[in-house]
Amino acid sequence: MVKNADYTKHLSESWAKCGVNSGDTLLVHSNIKRTLVNARRKGIQLTPDDILNSFLDCLGSSGTLILPLFNFDFPTTKHFDVRNTPSQMGALTEVARKRSDAVRTGHPIYSFAVIGKEKDKFDGLVNESGYGDNSPFGLLHKLDGKIASLDLEDQNSMTFYHYVEESMLVDYRYFKTFSGAYVDSHGYESEREFKLFVRDIERNVRTHVNPAGEMLWRAGLYRGDRPKESSGLRTIEASSMFGFVANLIKEGRAEGNLFIYGEDE
Repeated sequence: MVKNADYTKHLSESWAKCGVNSGDTLLVHSNIKRTLVNARRKGIQLTPDDILNSFLDCLGSSGTLILPLFNFDFPTTKHFDVRNTPSQMGALTEVARKRSDAVRTGHPIYSFAVIGKEKDKFDGLVNESGYGDNSPFGLLHKLDGKIASLDLEDQNSMTFYHYVEESMLVDYRYFKTFSGAYVDSHGYESEREFKLFVRDIERNVRTHVNPAGEMLWRAGLYRGDRPKESSGLRTIEASSMFGFVANLIKEGRAEGNLFIYGEDE
């Protein structure tokens, strides 16, 4: 009989084949449903904790795991508590948020859980702009990190595109300010302002990044498996993605590959 520990090791080996190496600083976007179902078919009652540990085992003691804890309620509720506001990015991210060895970054919409060697670099980070140079996206870039996506298309996962767009100050997005009650890690509440580099909805700008994702596959920059195939995990070096996407923008090829004009579906 296959045991959970054996299956967790199997997952770690699968991630390694897709480009996750010991010592990496790795941001993981995830949909774990198919991974859980595949395990159940083999008689394994896999849990989100097991999947989280499989990534940590693959990264080793010198690695760092980053998981998105995005919550999009702040513009409406006008309230964020860095200690308690839940993630809206799925079960794997909630498991990470609740771990005692994780730190959480402080943007009220785009926050992250960070576990591992480099977590102190993220601890206490409260970036004003969600995709800015001093955001976790920027820090991941500076640390020569990688981005992984499990069973998700680019359109539903690779937020790093927006970090590149803000770095390039594209003209189809603009800075929008949000304010509200902010509770920090010490329980202190204050009124604070944050911003996002949002798409220009008055011009009917829609995010449309799957074509760029296909270009990344063709360029050999993605490594691993496509969504819903085999392990479903693909990885890319943040610096390689930045350079490729920045060139698309410089060459005037953002429209059709990163965004389109049209009404939201």
